[in-house]
Amino acid sequence: MKWNTRITELLQIEYPIIEGGLAYLGYSDLAAAVCNAGGLGQITAMSLPDAEALREDIRRLRTLTDKPFGVNFAIGQYGFGYEDRVQVAIDEHVPVVTITGGNPAPVLEMLRPTTIKALVLVSSPRQAQKAEQLGADAVIVVGQEGGGHLGIDDVGTMVLVPQVVDAVSIPVVASGGIGDGRGWMAAHALGAEGIEMGTRFIATTECIHASASYKKALVDSAASDTVIIKRSIKAPARVLRTDYTNEILKIEQVTPTYEALKSYISGEANKRWIYDDQPEQGFAWAGQVIGLIKDIPTVAELIQRMLQEAQDIRQKWST
Repeated sequence: MKWNTRITELLQIEYPIIEGGLAYLGYSDLAAAVCNAGGLGQITAMSLPDAEALREDIRRLRTLTDKPFGVNFAIGQYGFGYEDRVQVAIDEHVPVVTITGGNPAPVLEMLRPTTIKALVLVSSPRQAQKAEQLGADAVIVVGQEGGGHLGIDDVGTMVLVPQVVDAVSIPVVASGGIGDGRGWMAAHALGAEGIEMGTRFIATTECIHASASYKKALVDSAASDTVIIKRSIKAPARVLRTDYTNEILKIEQVTPTYEALKSYISGEANKRWIYDDQPEQGFAWAGQVIGLIKDIPTVAELIQRMLQEAQDIRQKWST
């Protein structure tokens, strides 16, 4: 079966499956595995220490795959510049850039003279329309089921995706709560032309930077074992529920300021679990899709399994 959509044509990939931007986990190893399996793998630019480290990982990725790939820019971090890294992506002729958080206009303006394809993560029809006006080639729509940073309106993927599809003319990619072939086909039924997965790609063998306890938690936890932190500072984000994240929620009730939360929600706190196997000392991003994660396959095994599930559904629909 062919899987051609405007997303596969735009990104020149075999299957319309995109690896989400994964803080401190989205490096060349995992990105190459996704690319070689037919999807679009990504390097997460802001997880690298500086622009030259990004350049090195882009060049390393090109030694691992000859397929198109992307670089994700999470531009919403507090006081953290990104322009030099965007320039590296331009200099290295990266095929695709995705932009999450914050105002995408400055990045899109830098990319305008290039042939780089730009996708913007949105969480509302209004944001999607703005991204289209600014020149985005496609939008990625994240529903409230997703892991990591979300929109402030708590709208689920099932309702949000068709709203955005109706609001824009550019291709739409669905994200949030998708982890198998059923979710993939549901996204197409809603009008999306591709999917993005974040949490599901963490629970793979090629996500080599994720700690054993983090991956085990993704497999063992139920969909109800996540919680949204940072809502009090208007930056809601979904994580695995632990005593540590419960403490964050208590602080938000008493002192709902960024300064009060800063040390608890920092990148270093994130790495204490996802790198150092210390869940009692840090936090880990996860979407409600953990309720569907039962194993840790290779990326190729995961995508082939999803492909078979999706093919079975397409055949049922045609009878």
